[in-house]
Amino acid sequence: MIHGLTTASSALLDRLSRTIQQHPKRITAALAALLLTGGGGAFAVASLAPDAAELPVRMVSYPVESLAENLVLGQLEAPGFSLYRSEQVRTSDTPESLLQRLGVADPAAAAFLRSDSPVRQNVLGRTGRIVSAETTDDHRLLRLAVRWVPDDSGNFRRLIVERTGDKFATRIETAKMTTSSRLSGGVISSSLFAATDASNIPDAVAVQVAELFSGNIDFRRALRKGDRFSVVYETLEADGEPLSTGRVLSAEFVNNGKTHEAVWFQEPGAAKGAYYTLAGESMRRAYLTSPVEFSRVSSGFSMRMHPILKTWRAHLGTDFAAPTGTAVRTVGDGTVEFAGVQNGYGNVVFIKHRNQHVTVYAHLSRIDVRQGQSIEQGQTLGAVGSTGWATGPHLHFEFRVNGQHQDPMTIVAQSDAAAPVSAAGRPAFDRLANNMRLQLSSAALIEQASAD
Repeated sequence: MIHGLTTASSALLDRLSRTIQQHPKRITAALAALLLTGGGGAFAVASLAPDAAELPVRMVSYPVESLAENLVLGQLEAPGFSLYRSEQVRTSDTPESLLQRLGVADPAAAAFLRSDSPVRQNVLGRTGRIVSAETTDDHRLLRLAVRWVPDDSGNFRRLIVERTGDKFATRIETAKMTTSSRLSGGVISSSLFAATDASNIPDAVAVQVAELFSGNIDFRRALRKGDRFSVVYETLEADGEPLSTGRVLSAEFVNNGKTHEAVWFQEPGAAKGAYYTLAGESMRRAYLTSPVEFSRVSSGFSMRMHPILKTWRAHLGTDFAAPTGTAVRTVGDGTVEFAGVQNGYGNVVFIKHRNQHVTVYAHLSRIDVRQGQSIEQGQTLGAVGSTGWATGPHLHFEFRVNGQHQDPMTIVAQSDAAAPVSAAGRPAFDRLANNMRLQLSSAALIEQASAD
């Protein structure tokens, strides 16, 4: 019997050995699973530590100093904090309304602003000036700063109202503005100004863009839905706040599929700069297209019913509708031939240019030049008005060649361009133009991304 069991056991071991040799990986995996499950469970259950319920329990007591004693609580109090806010001054502002918009609740501060002479002169009754306030966490005024640009010097004024204890003091400082550039662009859906408003581009920049391309694009009749533009322009900042805009540095306008480009460049040694195409051709012509900044033509060079005489007659000039006081500029270099009052023209200025060309500016509300004075293209000579035979404020503009009236738009279109970039200035111009191409491309991408 024992011999039979031994023989059977020997046969079983031989079979097991052959199985292990034939399937080593399966056997190894099975052993690992056994150890991780059954074996692991056995180890988990077999704990050698004593039962926690049988351990002795002992109470320990320690004295703790109260936070309310000594200075500990005072040291743990949260520190105070300041609040900041900026606004623009309105002409209708009172000290109370201005402080309320700034989040200030401080009757003492309002009383000081009302009584302080520098504040009354430079803040109250003004409009558009940037004002910033710093307050305590309970909205009492700590510091008020008002910034504005007084002139074209490149400086700005800063009025400071500051609290010291329970009293306020005022001082006015002058500082230099910093210049930076911004990229922007837009797509025409109805008009240029609607597109620039939608892109938060200042009106002063929009006017410059219209002026730049007015010789190539009729912004009153030739714009198409889907036309697009990109622009790089200067911003003038005070303490990090943009106060005004400077010149357009470069611009691109795609009108009806045709691309127009411009860049500002100052020739080495030149007194002032000018605009050129990115190929280096001058964009300055002998005459500007308009004697007022981008405006609406109310009556062109054609036959019309005279609004006062009520007769059908030729209108030998162009009328530009604009508010009284709008600056009027000469369209070209010349000399003041006449400045005064003349019949139906009212206040009128005649400018004599080269080649027997004369321009006329009528119905002015004021005249800023005198007879015999030399005047440069773009220089202000007066302001729009309604003097003489005028039914409302507008500028009547004429262009005469050898004493004969000509359509101003035709003369402007036929005028010669100034000289291109010089050979000496070409290397510097090419570097600038390449940089501006990159910036205009970036502006176009920004506009496309915002539209998407």
